[in-house]
Amino acid sequence: MKAIAILTSALVLTACATAPAPKDAAEDASAGVRCNANAAEGLIGRPADAAAALAQKSSGARTLRRYVTGSPVTMDFRPDRLNVETDAAGTIVKLTCG
Repeated sequence: MKAIAILTSALVLTACATAPAPKDAAEDASAGVRCNANAAEGLIGRPADAAAALAQKSSGARTLRRYVTGSPVTMDFRPDRLNVETDAAGTIVKLTCG
């Protein structure tokens, strides 16, 4: 009888335990991966259509975001993302991480 009471108490207390907070998807995606835009700076001035994939590979970035200067972009920081900023003609003018 005493064993049943102890077991029941243990089960009730286990049910009340809090679960660990889920990880953010961006946190998982960037675990251990860092972007180095300086490694790809030699591609500035080249057409983004031809050079964006090479810039991503050179920088070590997991993801790439391409946008035209002045376009609205989200302000979220992703250490594993390479930002490829182009002019209206599609030429790379700036490479940054984040």
